[in-house]
Amino acid sequence: ITIMFKIRASAAGKIMTNPRNKTELLSETTKTYVYDCLKEEIYGYKKQLSNKYVTKGIELEDEAIDKAIELLDLPFTLKNEQSYENEFFKGTPDLIIKDTVYDIKCSWDEFTFPLFENEIPTKDYYYQLQVYMNLLGLKKAVLVYVLLDSPENLPAWETPKTYSHLDKKYRIKKYDVEYSEDVIADLKQRVTNIREFIKTINYE
Repeated sequence: ITIMFKIRASAAGKIMTNPRNKTELLSETTKTYVYDCLKEEIYGYKKQLSNKYVTKGIELEDEAIDKAIELLDLPFTLKNEQSYENEFFKGTPDLIIKDTVYDIKCSWDEFTFPLFENEIPTKDYYYQLQVYMNLLGLKKAVLVYVLLDSPENLPAWETPKTYSHLDKKYRIKKYDVEYSEDVIADLKQRVTNIREFIKTINYE
């Protein structure tokens, strides 16, 4: 199988993990991610991530996007369904409004919602937005965290929580992200390193 490896925007942070020493081009975390990608390509199945945080994000994705548009007073727009890719990257951003790309995250509860953080708490999301901007040829992006009421089909041991009665300042948090040529150059080099690494893997 010939694989032209392209990094998914949502996983860009995984390949930015630093190797343990200067003789290594790729970290063990990156290698594990590459192995998973190869298996997906070979066997035709996506690796399933299943936990309550991911489940809420998936189930309430559309609601979170609508709520972000409402609370940020953004112009009416529809969720983006188009995927983009180039020689190195691929991804599907949530919203594209004029010259800015938006990515919406649905926090599990008040303790995972970054109410007090002035910097993006999860660096992976920063790299994800860098890739989106590169794919779209844009220079501005916004990462948005939204805190929504618990989904209806919670497991019996989870306590339902509601936040819709709170002021919007306690339910939405946004981070402006500027495009970085240096970050993209680093990501492209790491993709190139991964492609060279794939050539050395023996799975026959």
